[in-house]
Amino acid sequence: MEVILKQDIPNLGYKNDLIKVKAGYARNYLIPKGLAMNATETNKKVLAEVVKQKSFKEEKIRKEAETLAQALEGLELKIGAKAGTSGKIFGSVNALQISNAIKENHNLEIDRKIIIVDGEAIKELGVHTAKVKLHKEVEVDLKFEVIAE
Repeated sequence: MEVILKQDIPNLGYKNDLIKVKAGYARNYLIPKGLAMNATETNKKVLAEVVKQKSFKEEKIRKEAETLAQALEGLELKIGAKAGTSGKIFGSVNALQISNAIKENHNLEIDRKIIIVDGEAIKELGVHTAKVKLHKEVEVDLKFEVIAE
């Protein structure tokens, strides 16, 4: 029996997948629990339209991420921090400071949650790199320099 999944089910499939399962499993478990629906011709047409619209939206989001990635690639970013004579920072520089520096200096809005810093935080002066994950397919390496204030 063919069914269309309404949500992700481990070891079975993902949302909006058209799968074949045994009739008893579909009638007694998947459909009553609201995990799937019968794959009638009407439901298949609706599914095709949903998948088409979803792919269009995904493509638009990916293109916006690529445009933002191009803007981020050439940035020269300097972040000031209080430091001792040995080059150690009092405290640390993390994704929040990087996000704020991008917003202040280049007027680009980047969420701190998508900035990945090696080791969670930077604790010394110098040039460092952080990854900015804009989309599941689009990542940018962002170089920045931590300078003493």
